Amino acid sequence: MQISSRFTIAVHIFMCIHIFEKDHRITSDFLADSIQVNPVVIRRLLSQLKAAGLIHVQRGSGGASSARPLNQITFLDIYRAVDCVEDGTLFRFHENPNPNCPVGRSVHRVLDGRLRQIQDAMEREMAGITLESVMKDTETYIREDCRV
Repeated sequence: MQISSRFTIAVHIFMCIHIFEKDHRITSDFLADSIQVNPVVIRRLLSQLKAAGLIHVQRGSGGASSARPLNQITFLDIYRAVDCVEDGTLFRFHENPNPNCPVGRSVHRVLDGRLRQIQDAMEREMAGITLESVMKDTETYIREDCRV
């Protein structure tokens, strides 16, 4: 099982905004070129990020910009904004375990709490990672690449 690529694409969007906003308009076409996805995918994510209050988007060729300082945007904010999981649940359970089987009857009672515990731990970790730390690493790697 994997979390949707919408999350990493959304982080990539923020990285592009931060690195390029002074020299370029951050449009869906510009972002799609960097990310190598269809601009429609970008526009959908920009809409979700805007609805969550994480970015501003100016219609037309105005482009996107961050709505908050980077130290106030966490991975968890982005994860929740782009609907990475269905119904807020990371683990999707198989639909119809056999109620006539002792394992099928008990599987939810055995696993549900543990799976929630795992998701809660992941979300706590995501809440502790800000875009500011990601941008510092990004700038370091860009400087290193320029020296090569």
